[in-house]
Amino acid sequence: MFDKLEDLLIRYQELTDELNDPNVVNDQARFRKLMKEQNDLAPIVEKYTEYKQTKVSIEDSLTMLDEESDEELRELAKEELNECKEKLGVIEKEIKILLLPKDPNDEKNVIVEIRGGAGGDEAALFAAELFRMYSKYAETQNWKIDMMNVNENGLGGFKEVVFMINGKGVYSKMKYESGVHRVQRIPVTESGGRIHTSTSTVAIMPEAEEVDVELDLNDCKFDVFRSSGNGGQCVNTTDSAVRLTHIPTGIVISCQDEKSQLKNRDKALKVLRSKLYELELEKAHNAEAENRRSQVGTGDRSEKIRTYNFPQGRVTDHRIKLTLHRLDNIMDGDLEEVVDSLIAADQAMRLSKLNEDM
Repeated sequence: MFDKLEDLLIRYQELTDELNDPNVVNDQARFRKLMKEQNDLAPIVEKYTEYKQTKVSIEDSLTMLDEESDEELRELAKEELNECKEKLGVIEKEIKILLLPKDPNDEKNVIVEIRGGAGGDEAALFAAELFRMYSKYAETQNWKIDMMNVNENGLGGFKEVVFMINGKGVYSKMKYESGVHRVQRIPVTESGGRIHTSTSTVAIMPEAEEVDVELDLNDCKFDVFRSSGNGGQCVNTTDSAVRLTHIPTGIVISCQDEKSQLKNRDKALKVLRSKLYELELEKAHNAEAENRRSQVGTGDRSEKIRTYNFPQGRVTDHRIKLTLHRLDNIMDGDLEEVVDSLIAADQAMRLSKLNEDM
């Protein structure tokens, strides 16, 4: 591990030197590429520098204990030695986490699909609440929501809603949300006051660039139709909505959020690319079944991942056995504790597997 860290330290210095070269500064494409590489290395280099400084402090304390006869100074040296040893163990773990292979999709935007599952109108109402929860969470992260398609049920619920979240590191935090979300509560449609269990499914797909997916437009069939639901002056009166069918896979995508047929067409293609990219990722995940078992679930939309129990005011994430009794805050977009716990659990599992393989 330490040989690798020394190599990264050397590379970081090389990057610093290159970025100070006027020829590199004048080549913006190369400058941005090198700057990104340096930014990626910076946390590792900083942590490794802290590690080496702590090692020096340990050596200094040991030297003082060997050479010093004053009991008060020796006591101070012992305290510092114990603190530094404890700190060293923490830093080592942090370095191992920083050295874990990064998901190449972590920095990407995501396309989110939320669908009402079992439970009819109640499931659709819960799907709308999940959309609101993610919208509020996106606000706290300074991310931007871009609507793509909504299919309403007439009661304010969503049979299906598709939207994109744009921002820094969106996939790294949102990828754990894929799966079945279960709600337990008394539905507004229930006159007898009985608690019902309903579900909505969430799919999180990294936005696919053209270079990620080879898409032949000859395999795509486009139909146009009149938008439905709430809309502006032109939305419901012109054939601006687009239905895209990908013939080889049978995937069908509808986009009707924009007034422009061309914009809806572009959005539909974005969703299709991400769906095709997700299929490729799924194949790769299946080929690495052992590796998938060592991670917190991040993709199987049939996996029941979380329960929202309204009578008890609790949210339980079943993958990491986390229960929080602040459902109202979470439904208002306060997902940080849940997301941080999932990331920590994923890192712990991957570190454990790494230690087994060593």
